[in-house]
Amino acid sequence: VYPAEVEKVILHHPSIEKAVVFGVPDPKWKEGIKAVCRLKAGEAMAPQTLITFVGDRMASYKKPQYVEFINDFPCLEDGSPDRAKIKELYGSSQEI
Repeated sequence: VYPAEVEKVILHHPSIEKAVVFGVPDPKWKEGIKAVCRLKAGEAMAPQTLITFVGDRMASYKKPQYVEFINDFPCLEDGSPDRAKIKELYGSSQEI
């Protein structure tokens, strides 16, 4: 699964502002897919809503098993997501 492919689908959701997808340890599958996202101002969403949204638009095995919504989205100087920092801070498979 290519993270950019999943991120592209997630970013099509009207409530999502930013997203980073990466692999995390998973007790059942050894590795799972986690999406860390920032919602647009004033938006609210349950993680399962986003998981269903992605699953409806791509192969089921590519949808994230874990979704975490955050407010402070670490970015690099050029404004792109700081993937290393995000994975360091949110790299567990715990779903919030």
